[in-house]
Amino acid sequence: MVFDLDPRLAADTEDVCRLALCRVLLSRDANYPWLILVPERPGIREIRELEPADRASLMDEIVRATDVLERLYSPHKLNVAALGNSVAQLHVHAIARFTEDAAWPKPIWGAAPPTVYPPETLERRLAELRDAFAA
Repeated sequence: MVFDLDPRLAADTEDVCRLALCRVLLSRDANYPWLILVPERPGIREIRELEPADRASLMDEIVRATDVLERLYSPHKLNVAALGNSVAQLHVHAIARFTEDAAWPKPIWGAAPPTVYPPETLERRLAELRDAFAA
């Protein structure tokens, strides 16, 4: 079985980098610094379905992603969630939250319409994230 990124994730994100287990994506919603980690394992819908070593790697990569968000953006809070109600493929959201963001203090889903990154801002954000993951 071959890993394929869910088309809905592909449509709503930009590729940041690949880690040992996960593909790291940036949400195109500019309201929040928002990463999505997708374990590159075919057919996996739930964390519990991962092999034990992959579960440990996923946790390490979540910590790495939230460390990057913390260093770059100094958020008030970091939200981590693996919901998958609309997209069954296992993916983990890591979202930098601020007391002044569009949804604070509520969850981000449905709180504000997505805002598109201006092209130059998107390129700058991707570059800083790629540099931070490479460090």
